[in-house]
Amino acid sequence: MLSQSPRTNRNTRSGSAARLILVAGLAAASAAPAMAQSSRPAARQPGGQDAELPMTAITLYRSGVGAFQRQGFVEGAARVQLRFDTDQINDILKSMVLLDLGGGRIDAVSYASREPLERRLASFAIDISSNPSMAELFAQLRGARVRVASVDGETTGTVIGVENRPVGVGDNVAEHPFVNILSSAGIRSVDITALRSFDILDPELAGELERALTAYAEQRTENVKTVDLSFDGAGNREVFVAYVHEMPVWKTSYRLILPEMGGGGGQPTLQGWAIVENTTDEDWNQVELSLVAGQPVGFQMDLYEPLFLTRPEVPVPVIANVGPTVYERGRATMRGGGGGQSPFQEADGRMDADRAAGEVMLAMPSSAPMQPGRTRSAVGGDQMANYAAAAQARAGEVGEVFQYTIDTPVSIDRQRSAMIPIITSALDGRRVSIYSRGVMTDHPMRGVELTNSSSLQLLPGPIAVYDGAAYAGDAQIGHIVPGDKRLLSYAVDLDVDVRTEDKGDWQVRNIRIVDGLIEQTVRQVSTVVYSIENKDRAGDRTVIVEQPRMGGYELTAPSQAAETTESLYRFEVEVAGGETESLTVTQERTTAQRITLLSWDLNTFLDHQRNGRVSQAVVDAFRTAAGKQRAIQEQQRIIERLETERNEIGRDQSRMRENMGRLDRNNELYARYVQTMTQQENRLEEINTEMAAARQRQAAAEADLEAYLRNLNVQ
Repeated sequence: MLSQSPRTNRNTRSGSAARLILVAGLAAASAAPAMAQSSRPAARQPGGQDAELPMTAITLYRSGVGAFQRQGFVEGAARVQLRFDTDQINDILKSMVLLDLGGGRIDAVSYASREPLERRLASFAIDISSNPSMAELFAQLRGARVRVASVDGETTGTVIGVENRPVGVGDNVAEHPFVNILSSAGIRSVDITALRSFDILDPELAGELERALTAYAEQRTENVKTVDLSFDGAGNREVFVAYVHEMPVWKTSYRLILPEMGGGGGQPTLQGWAIVENTTDEDWNQVELSLVAGQPVGFQMDLYEPLFLTRPEVPVPVIANVGPTVYERGRATMRGGGGGQSPFQEADGRMDADRAAGEVMLAMPSSAPMQPGRTRSAVGGDQMANYAAAAQARAGEVGEVFQYTIDTPVSIDRQRSAMIPIITSALDGRRVSIYSRGVMTDHPMRGVELTNSSSLQLLPGPIAVYDGAAYAGDAQIGHIVPGDKRLLSYAVDLDVDVRTEDKGDWQVRNIRIVDGLIEQTVRQVSTVVYSIENKDRAGDRTVIVEQPRMGGYELTAPSQAAETTESLYRFEVEVAGGETESLTVTQERTTAQRITLLSWDLNTFLDHQRNGRVSQAVVDAFRTAAGKQRAIQEQQRIIERLETERNEIGRDQSRMRENMGRLDRNNELYARYVQTMTQQENRLEEINTEMAAARQRQAAAEADLEAYLRNLNVQ
């Protein structure tokens, strides 16, 4: 949202609306209000000349872009020239906003094209793309009026053309280019090699040559491009320019000062610094700087590179001879008229950048001079907290984002960086030791449980922790909103030893029959025993133990955790100096497993019955099902026996047929084989009948078992 001064709003309401040009889209130029008119450096220039437009406000985002505001005054027709890196031009074309707050007109924004140099140079009336010689240049000037000066004098006229002639040079003859000029005295030929100078008298043609040379010079400065803004109007007027381009992400770093142990308590003090980098080629002089924690959506699009499309070649249309046409009778159709469009209405608004107040800033008193002969005493923790650099930023919500606005104008030279204090606040917190087996198996970490009791949002960054006046270690935080709590660890607590013991158990709790299947309920138990020894006899410890949460398990001991995250339980254990405490954490889950009823035997059921897991009704149901299963198995045995007998008869008949083939039909053995085979054929018919009956009985027994198990539910 762009902010306007009160004077501008009054002008808008009175009908003298500021004219707005959006260059390829409106950008969120800055959430900070514009500086008061009296504080803006004026840039008044006579009409038609270049005007300076100083930088007045900058907003840096955590998404890697910066929004820039320029404000100043122009008079009459004025041009403002801005210089950008070539890589920034696409962002400028996508986001630039121009306002003439005095009712003037904004002309087109011009910038150097990125068209290939050869293509640009070839488009001018004089083509210098091939680095033409003087003769080639005169050849392009045929028909143009020129004035040439040579050793033979000066000639003015129209260029006819260029030709080569032999010229004696000492004892040799060389080809020299001559330009033929039609002058008032007739046609004159001038040796081009003898020219001292020449002028193009056609202003338009001379301008083309100058523009071609300018394009060539612009191509050499590939890294920097100029963008020209043109304003036209009467009198002295205020103008506004805003745009967005890529910038380094501004960063935060913190100093956390813990109150000295045994010093009567107190709150930890947090000092926050913003690290800002000016990577542009322009000094930031007394600009209003805002730092936004939000991440607006941003993308890059190549709007700078010219795009040329290949057009299809279409044949010239030929109209055929027209013959007579007979038209059908038509009916009149009523056409409804459309309503008019509502005019575009420009809404003006003013953003209140001070809607959310920041924290109370601590004063930074000047230190007293040292007395001769005295040594400086050591700095204590209270001094570290109370004499810290006072924050220089106001913080608050702006729309959907959180913003720090620096209280005083900021100056940062180009290609330099700066650290700016933005937070100085006392926070709620306490000393703790944090044990996580995944971090260290033997010792916990010294840390702090910090609550953001301020109204500020703390952004991710490193923290240097000072225990009193002594450096204690480094920590890191993520994004902490007001009222949220975080654990920070900054050193290993070598005075505390932790030993762990893992235990597991697997038990069948209950067995029943559900839909003809055995359903056994299994209880799985996972236990970790922590033994915590505090060897620091002078200091007690509050140890926070982090236990990973097991998927599908419930916490059964202790009954409740002090804190729960997505993946961890946290438990607090108070350990006095020189003492040892233990913590037992148990997680359980109960699962149901289903298996086929007849996959167990009777002894397994009886064993579970003796342990109280199976009821007598379940055992009786199993016996019934097992009996039905035995009936099926009995028929299977009958079928298998008959199959065996049939196979034996088949093998015996094969043997007898082989022997009969070698015997005479009147032989006694042959007659006996025939009698035996007759008896076997009779038996085979009986076997087939018996097998068919056995299969019918087996199918009936299987159907009986299936029907019994289908709806069998026994507790």
